[in-house]
Amino acid sequence: MQIMSALFIEHFDMRQAAGGAARIDLAGVHFSMAAPSPFPVTITPHMLVLVRCPAAHAGLAALEVRFLRGGEQIARNVQPLSVEPGKFGYNLVQADLTFDEPSTIEAHCRIDQGEVVVVPLTMNPPADDASASSEAPPAAGGWTGTPAEQSG
Repeated sequence: MQIMSALFIEHFDMRQAAGGAARIDLAGVHFSMAAPSPFPVTITPHMLVLVRCPAAHAGLAALEVRFLRGGEQIARNVQPLSVEPGKFGYNLVQADLTFDEPSTIEAHCRIDQGEVVVVPLTMNPPADDASASSEAPPAAGGWTGTPAEQSG
């Protein structure tokens, strides 16, 4: 299996397109954010990991995501992957991440002992004025879909 992409997101939705093709609509993809309050802050961001399973693969593997700050592991998530051979799938990953000051945490994602995909998340200082924020409100509806609905 191979990681196609890993992104921090606010919302996603699965839908069927013409001919039975699957579509994933993503909203709020981000690599940085303003702290929601003065430091220290703890957040639980949502990461969506998209994977491809070659037709010749058994379809079972382990997804490991290590969250590192300055080379030090601060959180880790390991979960099973089950994707039908020849199809695409996804898994949702969450971890409680604490920031004592503005900094960057890198999510190191890999399947089994394969190649690592690194996704940064930078925490900026809190916004001075909430009305000056350019961030849109979170998308309504929250999470839809589950890893069990993985399909091509």
